[in-house]
Amino acid sequence: MAANAFGIDLGTNNIKIYTRSDDHILVEKNMIAIENKNTLFAYGDSAFEMYEKAPGNIHISYPLSNGVIADIKNMETLVRYFVNDLQRGNSKPADFYIAVPTDVTEVEKRAFYDLIRDAGVKAKKIMVVEKAVADGLGLDIDVKNSQGVLVVNVGYETTEISILSLGGIVLSRLIKTGGLKFDEAIRAAVRKEFSLIIGGKTAETVKTSINDLEREGKGAVVYGRDIVTGLPVEREIPTKLVVECLEEHFHAIVDNVKVILERTPPELAADIYRHGIYLTGGASQISHLAERLEVGTGLKINLAEDPMVSVVTGLAKIIKDDNYKSVAYAIEGMSK
Repeated sequence: MAANAFGIDLGTNNIKIYTRSDDHILVEKNMIAIENKNTLFAYGDSAFEMYEKAPGNIHISYPLSNGVIADIKNMETLVRYFVNDLQRGNSKPADFYIAVPTDVTEVEKRAFYDLIRDAGVKAKKIMVVEKAVADGLGLDIDVKNSQGVLVVNVGYETTEISILSLGGIVLSRLIKTGGLKFDEAIRAAVRKEFSLIIGGKTAETVKTSINDLEREGKGAVVYGRDIVTGLPVEREIPTKLVVECLEEHFHAIVDNVKVILERTPPELAADIYRHGIYLTGGASQISHLAERLEVGTGLKINLAEDPMVSVVTGLAKIIKDDNYKSVAYAIEGMSK
């Protein structure tokens, strides 16, 4: 077991890093702010604070898009700075375990490996773990046995639907529906119904607070710009409007889960019927999604306790427990 090892889950919205030396998980926004095209201005949560507020000479972006690396140079910078912070500036050689989506091309998969190799983090060994397998381990499922497990991970830009068995992935499907689409749907509905333009952060706040607002019987108070007058205003948005505008995206997830279930071998389908669906990922907690999935598939829904970190928790398990080392593989020749 490596004393100095890191488990990295690169989410489009959040980066999650597990550190073996202090058994701690770091969760920060996967964002970078670059000033005048080449100077690092801020990264992580502090870059997110400036998002949608920065002047023209500061460019703030997500280096990942749809679950894959879109800007490798900035992603390398982020990984280097985060790992350096975690090592408190005392950089030592370490093993790295990185989670990758299954339903992407070999070139996109390879980019995750190259990222760690070229980030200047003194990587001794780089091992790759399929995201869904790490997810299963993080959800306390024994992924190495022969029972079928259906994991639905709803992320920021994508939803990954996977069926696991014997430590591997039998079927997988990556769809471009996630938290960002939910935010965009909320912004569009508010614009249409109230002639009000709200920012992405405001829409995200509304989305995450729906559960509490429905319980309290309140509407969501938002601030934005009135389209007609051009002036800043405050409005109260009914929760019913928010839930209705998300229905289309919930249905898209349910339909894709059904497609996977239709292609599932009968013996694995029997296991899934018994155990139900495991729902995880940062955007999975949104109000009514679990209900729609349950009604749409007729299966029990097992909600992750801490869906944001289920993948990186699984990576931590692989690092700490030799029994699970076999689910990680080196990518040098792109052979498992």
